[in-house]
Amino acid sequence: MSASAPRPRRDTRGIVDPAELLSRVRFRRHVPAPELRPYLEHYWLMDWELPEPYASHLVPHPSVNVVFQRYGRLGAPAEDARAWAEVSGVGLGLFTQKLTETGRVCGVQFRPGGFRPFAPAWPVSEWTGRRVPLGDVFLGGGASPLAAVLSPEDDHARVAALDAFLLAHGPAPDPAAEQAMELVDLVRSDRTVRTVARLAAASGLSARSLQRLFAGHVGVGPKWVILRYRFHEALERAEAAGVPDWAGLAAELGYSDQAHLVRDFTATIGVPPTAYARAVSVP
Repeated sequence: MSASAPRPRRDTRGIVDPAELLSRVRFRRHVPAPELRPYLEHYWLMDWELPEPYASHLVPHPSVNVVFQRYGRLGAPAEDARAWAEVSGVGLGLFTQKLTETGRVCGVQFRPGGFRPFAPAWPVSEWTGRRVPLGDVFLGGGASPLAAVLSPEDDHARVAALDAFLLAHGPAPDPAAEQAMELVDLVRSDRTVRTVARLAAASGLSARSLQRLFAGHVGVGPKWVILRYRFHEALERAEAAGVPDWAGLAAELGYSDQAHLVRDFTATIGVPPTAYARAVSVP
């Protein structure tokens, strides 16, 4: 498999009120080592120092993340901070994280379908909706990478530590993972793929085989992936300048009607899309 283009994604899809988040934290993305690029979206790094708590919200991508994190008190030495690492499976609902005082997160976002080559012993659905200690998934592999990943102030050193950790655990060759990644990319890039039947026809697989492939290598079913990506687009449109044509957007994204889009949006975010659009447009 050839490496992906060496540029991380620049969009903020999935982040609820991204302008507010980015005003409070230092957030950046980095490209992994060439051998890892076919399997990873990017590394994401975040640091903050907050005078008051802030809750960040995310509508997760259909991706597994490996997350190294450290939280501490303002003014306290770094060695007094709490630090841990975990595997975060595909999140099924709105993900909320409370950020307080000082903190640092170094994350690995895998491409949907790209995690299984690093942990081939289990189907990816094993981790869906769960946050599991890193050592429960990556067995062995030497000393804990926590200090190597979280201690450096230099981004390049953190990226090098993440590269070293992942390369010590794979990737193992897996043609099914390659197929799953290609099919998810098709869903993400082709708006005409709005049903499992359409995706099955494009893949040459039966609907049942497609379900098995996605359960084993993506962690969620193909219908869920289709719905999640079109919801991300609805969220992004709600954040754009101007008043969206909600009825037109519902039809464009494949919703049966505007009411269906409104129900989906309200159930996920907690407010209707018009209220959300007004809130994020306030200076």
